Amino acid sequence: MDQRRQDFDPGLPEDFDSAHALFAQLRSECPVAWTGELGGFWALTRYDDVRRAASESETFVTSVQNVIPKVAFTGRRPPLHLDPPDHTPYRRTLNPLLSPARVAQFEAVARRYARGLLEPLLAQGGGDICGEYASYLPVQVFGEWMNVPDHWIEPLHRSGRAFILAVNMNDPAAMKATSLKLYEMARELIAIRKAEPKDPASDVTSALLAAEYKGAPLPEELVVGMVRQVLVVGIVAPTVTIGSIGVHLARDRALQDELRADPAKIPAAVEEFLRLYTPYRGFARTATCPVSFGGRTIPAGEAIALVYASANRDDAVFADGGTFVLDRPNIAEHLAFGRGPHNCPGIHLGRMEVRVMLEELLAATAGFELAGPIEPARWPEIGAIAVPLRFL
Repeated sequence: MDQRRQDFDPGLPEDFDSAHALFAQLRSECPVAWTGELGGFWALTRYDDVRRAASESETFVTSVQNVIPKVAFTGRRPPLHLDPPDHTPYRRTLNPLLSPARVAQFEAVARRYARGLLEPLLAQGGGDICGEYASYLPVQVFGEWMNVPDHWIEPLHRSGRAFILAVNMNDPAAMKATSLKLYEMARELIAIRKAEPKDPASDVTSALLAAEYKGAPLPEELVVGMVRQVLVVGIVAPTVTIGSIGVHLARDRALQDELRADPAKIPAAVEEFLRLYTPYRGFARTATCPVSFGGRTIPAGEAIALVYASANRDDAVFADGGTFVLDRPNIAEHLAFGRGPHNCPGIHLGRMEVRVMLEELLAATAGFELAGPIEPARWPEIGAIAVPLRFL
């Protein structure tokens, strides 16, 4: 029996808080929900269901559709677009370059960029904490990590942000055009590395070109796809996360002052912010057979959204899940970086960037408040993509 009905509409206008209110309602009343919008998909909103689908990679595959709405129009991009074991050589190549030790080498770089980006905002008394601060720093740090030419930084920021905005507007033509520009940059970078190889232990493009799977080099088009993926994937989450943190702290001056007065609390605060303001809501899987959740059966072959942002506020796992709780006892259980074989490989880099940006923002200001309308992110992100702040 077909159990699909229009349980919610992901295309309705939103503000910063409304998506979380909707997910709370769905968790309570319809935790396995279907919509015909955005191509049609099922949404899992409870923690246990999301964790199950993220962990059981043989049943819930990512190679059919990996995000809601579907945005891959220009080729396959490992490792996210491949299932185990095909994705494994790409993750095996990438993981050492994003280890805690490797990431620690870039903290001073991130801090230097953060301070530089804050200077003009301090001089003018504030600004958009997303567009003028948090969207730039990940590109600059990624530029150092990927060893891209210095003159690439501004075009990479421009192209990456254009792609993100196209996704948020659900504009397939713009998504394709901006993605193709990023592909051009990926192919150019690969050509540079072929002509001037670097140590694979410190350069992801050289590592991919040197890697083998079953005794053969990795297919060049998939290497291009992975370089394209890496160029932009780390830009989105830190930007949205800092935007959400900025909104929260502007609304909670006591917490803002507490963290400013005691920076040692910031790492724990960042972890709770990641739970409370998980930047993605629409990573997707497709079931290889009919699957049942909460009394509803999802047919094989249909898109399923793993709504991490909802799962991380599930009161059944996180007491008073919609509230910020510093030093939450089970914070390690949050799913902000996913679970299973497709957990985020950039977990340590993302944490470091968000922590450094928050530390430097608090250290440079005596206080801040909202200075205008917040622009909310849309599927697949959640949070804010524009947050104007006034520095006090």
